[in-house]
Amino acid sequence: MYTGRRIGFIDIGSNSIRLAIYELTPQNAHRVVGEFKESARLSQRIGTDGILAEEDIQAVVNILRQFKLICEAHRTTNIRVVATAAVRNASNSREIIRKLHQETGLPVELLSGEDEARIGFIGMINTIDIDDGILVDIGGGSTEVSVFRARKLLRSVSFPFGAVNTAKRFTSDGNFSAEALKSIRSMVETALDDEPWIREHPNLPLVGLGGTMRNLGKINQRLRKYPLPLIHNYIMNPAEMDELLSWLSSVPAEKRKKIDGLSKDRYDIIVPGLTILHTLFNAAHASHYVVSGAGLRDGLFYEAVLPHEPGPVPERSARNLLALHPSANPQHSDQVSRIACVLFDALLEHHGLPKRCRTILKTASLLYRIGIVVNYYQFARHSFYMIAHSRLDGFTHRETLLCAMTACYKTKNRTYQQYLQYKDILLESDVELVARLGSLLRLAAALDYSQTQPVADVAAAVNGNELHVHLQTKYAPVLELKEAETLHKDFKRLWGLSLFIRHS
Repeated sequence: MYTGRRIGFIDIGSNSIRLAIYELTPQNAHRVVGEFKESARLSQRIGTDGILAEEDIQAVVNILRQFKLICEAHRTTNIRVVATAAVRNASNSREIIRKLHQETGLPVELLSGEDEARIGFIGMINTIDIDDGILVDIGGGSTEVSVFRARKLLRSVSFPFGAVNTAKRFTSDGNFSAEALKSIRSMVETALDDEPWIREHPNLPLVGLGGTMRNLGKINQRLRKYPLPLIHNYIMNPAEMDELLSWLSSVPAEKRKKIDGLSKDRYDIIVPGLTILHTLFNAAHASHYVVSGAGLRDGLFYEAVLPHEPGPVPERSARNLLALHPSANPQHSDQVSRIACVLFDALLEHHGLPKRCRTILKTASLLYRIGIVVNYYQFARHSFYMIAHSRLDGFTHRETLLCAMTACYKTKNRTYQQYLQYKDILLESDVELVARLGSLLRLAAALDYSQTQPVADVAAAVNGNELHVHLQTKYAPVLELKEAETLHKDFKRLWGLSLFIRHS
């Protein structure tokens, strides 16, 4: 159902042309409501004279017209179109831009390599909670490499090689000999000699953008039988990528089409893309790989619509998800979250848990009732699914599951059953962690059981073997005290502390 303003972003890339449609809701939340893709292979179509032929320009025109119709059907108010390396590198780039505008009515912005790197960084940094890293965006006709520290972009460069034009240069059929792979590595290493700063930041994670990185992550997940259908913020170790390179380069091109997780239109370009990525990783002496599902189109959205979005990524993402499902009472969610954090802080010396657990508890407390948008009577089950399967930005996959499990916590035995479903992601010790955090959430929810916020303020402190909770109330919290009483036994079993609650 259409509920707010919609904006379309079209990326004319070197391998494919993509459209993403974002919706801005009346609650100031945002979400993607449509994504469309057409393979174009523009980098392959550039002639030896550097010209993109008229018939190939017309093919792009036809795709843009189709995307424009889709945007009109979705009632978008604005469409922003950008073109990257293939058009940028074409000797008739001005003519291409003019023709596209003339034939479609859509003005097209030609991004520089620096623009492409900056916008990709904006998309990534607004969706992953990471301070330092090497950002690599392997497109069809270019590769952007950036270094960021303290969440700020320090330096970037755009290399004139990507998965498509490298494949075109070194093979005609998608099969790569050992000599061809060696030549690709040499090409990348020679380019790096002119950018020595890339080698000056060792032991940082390499964050990968683009179709090459996403496909490699998906292939790895299928091989592992990964139990969570999320690719954003998926982590891979160097050995896993080494194995993928060895395996994929040995599989004949036609057989690669059948590899689970690999897009069929990428079977002949995945090996050069992976070789470029692998060479950059080794040259930078990076620590591990992180897949970013957010990139250029996300960056265009954040730059245009939310350029000064405040607050940490996890909380922004949680509040956005909450606002997308306003059936959950936001005043109640805030109250439960506030009380849960007070309880966590009071128990800090007792539990010694890291600060990140507080973020997990806070997020779970904000979102624990979003499942009522599906069904009130089983909302905990639906809340778990919605949290676990939404792209909860700023959290690792393990942390996302911890948020979902904490949000729906009822008993330790049920938590253990959930752990068994996701034991390839979780730690066995997470069962106890979720039980403890979940007990705090349940107590906080009990202290606003009526959802009318009778508690104006709360203070808590450990005294010996007891946790004392003092409530300053606006009126007698009869329902709250009654509900909290049912939790005393479970709280003592989990925390080893007797619970005392008084109000004034």
